[in-house]
Amino acid sequence: MRLFVGLALPWELRSRLAAMAGGVPGARWVPAENLHITLRFIGEVAGHQAEEIDHALAALRARRFPLVLAGVGTFSRAGRETALWVGVERSQQLDLLQSKIETALQRAGLEPERRRFVPHLTLARLDNPQPAKLAAFVQAHNLFRAEPVPIEHFTLFSSQLGKEASVYTAEVDYDLAAPA
Repeated sequence: MRLFVGLALPWELRSRLAAMAGGVPGARWVPAENLHITLRFIGEVAGHQAEEIDHALAALRARRFPLVLAGVGTFSRAGRETALWVGVERSQQLDLLQSKIETALQRAGLEPERRRFVPHLTLARLDNPQPAKLAAFVQAHNLFRAEPVPIEHFTLFSSQLGKEASVYTAEVDYDLAAPA
């Protein structure tokens, strides 16, 4: 199984984000049903390890919190733009949840994540986009801001690679506690 831990978003917000797609040649837009925020990519695991991951995540305790999506930008590697994203405003609760997930996964036997956690939602993967069109998209949407979304659970997703796009399946939702 290929797994990751993430936050699912309400359909209305995903539809709004998907409606932004277009105008950037070289962009492969993420379908609305796949829009999410990754808290930790896990990768391929055997069935028994998936069970250990489930148990570790189920034991985790964290509180609900509001999440705000704001702004757009790009990631680049070796001087080439690779992804177009919507930003996530940093919050202590989000960072704490992600840290607890990382600790739980390490206890379940996974190697520590080497990359720094940069909360975002990937809108598109980029393959040699036209710089002017990409810059125009970012400029046109950089003031994007969504209403706060109440985060009441996090999810263990499986991912199956497909021809057009991967298929993500919510395997288990883990409820977060109501604020004290």
